[in-house]
Amino acid sequence: MRRTKWGGVVDDGLSGSGFFRVAERDGVFWLVDPDGGRFLSKGVNTVRFDQDRIGQTDRAPYAENCLAKYGSLHTWRAAAADRLASWNFNTVACWSDERVAGAGSQLLANAPTSELGASFRLHRRDQTFPDVFDAEFSSHIRAAANKRCAGWRNDPGLLGTFIDNELYWSPDWRGTDELLTLFLNLPSHRPGRVAAISMIQAHYREFSQFNAVWRTPARSWEELARIEHVVAPFIRMRPSAVNDALETRANLADPAREAFSADCDAFVAVVADKYFELCSAAIRAAAPNHLVIGSRFGYQPLRGVIAAAGRHLDVISFNCYDFDPGPVIDAYSAAGKPCLISEFSFRGDDAGLPNSRGGGPRVATQVERARAFERYVSAALSKPNVVGYHWFEHADQPVEGRFDGEDSNFGTVTIEDEVYDELTRTMTKVNAAAERIHAAAVPAVI
Repeated sequence: MRRTKWGGVVDDGLSGSGFFRVAERDGVFWLVDPDGGRFLSKGVNTVRFDQDRIGQTDRAPYAENCLAKYGSLHTWRAAAADRLASWNFNTVACWSDERVAGAGSQLLANAPTSELGASFRLHRRDQTFPDVFDAEFSSHIRAAANKRCAGWRNDPGLLGTFIDNELYWSPDWRGTDELLTLFLNLPSHRPGRVAAISMIQAHYREFSQFNAVWRTPARSWEELARIEHVVAPFIRMRPSAVNDALETRANLADPAREAFSADCDAFVAVVADKYFELCSAAIRAAAPNHLVIGSRFGYQPLRGVIAAAGRHLDVISFNCYDFDPGPVIDAYSAAGKPCLISEFSFRGDDAGLPNSRGGGPRVATQVERARAFERYVSAALSKPNVVGYHWFEHADQPVEGRFDGEDSNFGTVTIEDEVYDELTRTMTKVNAAAERIHAAAVPAVI
């Protein structure tokens, strides 16, 4: 295959726009690089010199080892870029040192995150999810997007911008709260709480009908607005193909549970639509030449969230730490948009690291780790909506644990910057064949 300087496959049927864009050919989605090449984003996360400090300290053992090995940050950047390119990666993915992309002999794309919603949530301090109904939300994210994205405006090397990372949309590993109950439990003056109560009030004709489902101690809408903590009457499982079937069965057996689920689903769909509409508009205003590549879903959210993402994003991105990404890809593909796997990984128990904390499957050896990568990526590329995959991460975590305690063998290299040969040989082979595998993907029959 002939390739462009970006690593895309030369395709006489495609034209370059000077920036990355998306295209669909015979029912299969692709990225198109600035020179018109058919492009799949093959990336690595956290490609940076100062990766993973030990706990809450200033000790960064990978940086210490690389300084001794390379002598300077500049030299390390060039070496890291050339090594990624030699493994047929073409993207410096999330949380990376963006200067790595242009430091080597082969151009690499950048895929940074702007953290718009997260920055507003932290700004307000009392929110688990950013209050998109707050009048200040829109102005805050426009300012944040301009600060973070405007510098990329004319840069052809920007693959696209992630909005956020792993926001809390529904029950997942972090808790059982629904977004609706989180908004109902905001301080009484917060716009999000007012909006949540107003939406419920518009749905139920009488308070008694609402309370027959929600079972609150309140006796009126006015009292509901003053309650400090609303307790959800039911707890739902996080969305997935299996759990969704169990939830449907439970709802059929209990009309109150079904009504509660419908309330939660309707509210999160409204929040998602507003979030994606405002954030996408803010990024496009700051960097109109570039793609908005999603908010890196941590776990599969509810269908209404995926549908909202499909209405407003150029590419839907999600993290998927399973052996087989197929069912999760199918769930996101229902939105009819290209999909990017923004994080996945496998950890080997023979690497000398605890592997006691961190996402994703553990396997016994580096050989099994390499095989898991090959099976995963091949399965992903067989799906017509997939336009890229980003491995987590560049270097191993410290044996003592990073800031959140993660201490796992996620790296393509050790913390001493020694290459995992079996894994990277397999990555090199699979990355080289990626376009051929994806071209053979069979479009879904609708």
